[in-house]
Amino acid sequence: MSQTLNPPAALAAPPARPASRLLPAAGIAAGPLFLAAGLAQGLTRDGFDFTRNALSQLSLGDLGWIQVTAFLLTGPLVIAGAIAIRRALRDTPGGTWAPRLLAVFGASFLVAGVFRADPGAGFPAGAPEDRVASLSGHGTVHMLAGTVGYLALCAAFLVIGRHFAFRRQRGWALATRLLPVGVLAGFAASAATVAAFTAGAGLGLLGLSVVTARLVAATPPPVRP
Repeated sequence: MSQTLNPPAALAAPPARPASRLLPAAGIAAGPLFLAAGLAQGLTRDGFDFTRNALSQLSLGDLGWIQVTAFLLTGPLVIAGAIAIRRALRDTPGGTWAPRLLAVFGASFLVAGVFRADPGAGFPAGAPEDRVASLSGHGTVHMLAGTVGYLALCAAFLVIGRHFAFRRQRGWALATRLLPVGVLAGFAASAATVAAFTAGAGLGLLGLSVVTARLVAATPPPVRP
């Protein structure tokens, strides 16, 4: 009489390592958490106007530490997501440069958290009502960090678009190629209203969360021998 033998427990596939779940979760959460913190503060702090003030200016004033903390937390979360994407894209087009560019984007939040934006446009209370005519040293570093970071994010989207095209996922390939257009259009329109800049930045952050979720969902968890 034949007998069916179950494989020993030691040979069964072990559960995924905690890091394989935490890293993508961190990357997915980064954008929504940063935007939620900015939205909550923008609606409750006296003198802040979304049409005149950038979220970066929330780093100023007595409660500025909240936004500084948001910057310093978002950076590592984005970098954690970049590591997850590196694993998801291994040995595929975009697997080398997309994570590197996203790591630059994450690092830009750390720099922006240390070097604060300049006051202006009536925020914080007592600041000049006009926009800043000339940037201070720390304001310049803050602006450069954001510029480099978002250009890196836009480049990462284009690289990830190559991955989706290689996988013949045409809808995702098109979406990741259009995201940089939306981000840069928002930045270009910031001369008319700062809200356009905020919208462009928010689009990039939320787009990164969605793309990260898609990439890691399509990748099976690693199995240890």
